[in-house]
Amino acid sequence: MITNDGQSSRPEQKHESQSSLPLSPDAGAHVVVVGNQKGGSGKSTTAMHIAAALMASGGRVATIDLDARQGTLTRYIENRKNYMAAKGVTLPMPMHRAIEPSSVASVDVARAHDQHAVERAVQDLSTRHDYIVIDTPGTDNFLSRIGHSFADTLVTPLNDSFVDLDVLAKIDPQTFAMNRPSQYAEMVFQVKMQKARRDRSNKTFDWVVLRNRTGQLDSRNQRAMQEALEKLSSRIGFRVVPGFSERVIFRELFLDGITLLDLRQPGSEVKMNMSHVAARQEVRDLMQAIGLTASHVAVAQA
Repeated sequence: MITNDGQSSRPEQKHESQSSLPLSPDAGAHVVVVGNQKGGSGKSTTAMHIAAALMASGGRVATIDLDARQGTLTRYIENRKNYMAAKGVTLPMPMHRAIEPSSVASVDVARAHDQHAVERAVQDLSTRHDYIVIDTPGTDNFLSRIGHSFADTLVTPLNDSFVDLDVLAKIDPQTFAMNRPSQYAEMVFQVKMQKARRDRSNKTFDWVVLRNRTGQLDSRNQRAMQEALEKLSSRIGFRVVPGFSERVIFRELFLDGITLLDLRQPGSEVKMNMSHVAARQEVRDLMQAIGLTASHVAVAQA
């Protein structure tokens, strides 16, 4: 596959062995990985709004789509290009790479290809950007694990439902106590250890779970979810932050490739209403909760 900067996202045929660890990026780009092994949680929408918020704060941002076969983030960015061309406007654009899993039959060789492709993309983009936002597949594969291992911040969108809570742990339905961690939680722990060994440091990454598609009215289910997540957070090692409410505007904006932070830009035909204003504030609140604000961008550029 050819990326939008004209470079192939596939590696050369010669690679390190499967057992080698991914290399750390040489420069100091902050890597935000958006990950969840369950589809439909809003990963790509979250990734695009995080990237847009960082660009709006003045950050130099790159994006990597590791779910290139589904390609939602890639299409979001393509729609954004088409929107700018059609409207004759200029919007902040990230440097984008899309990486598909290797099609080589040998598992070991395919994994080496995938590892090299992600390493090369992260290292190259890190030299020219303050932030890299990585969207990962909604499944457990080697490409996703490599992407997770580069995280400085891991953001896991979670639909506000006990059906989706299984992505974190199996819990007791009466007490909300954890019976055992999920496969995804165990994978996150493994890549944390992998990152620590690779970087020769006790520092791993900040794991943030955001409650997505919440109802706009308080409910018994929302309170129960909050209680369950608070109990799990100390056991598994993540922070809980508010995400995005269930709003039609998030789905509508995808077709134009724009975000809630673009609605005030010249050429936008979306008339702002109170729901849009509230949704835009949710994006700002999310960035504040994660800790990626304008002041963080200034520090990253210093």
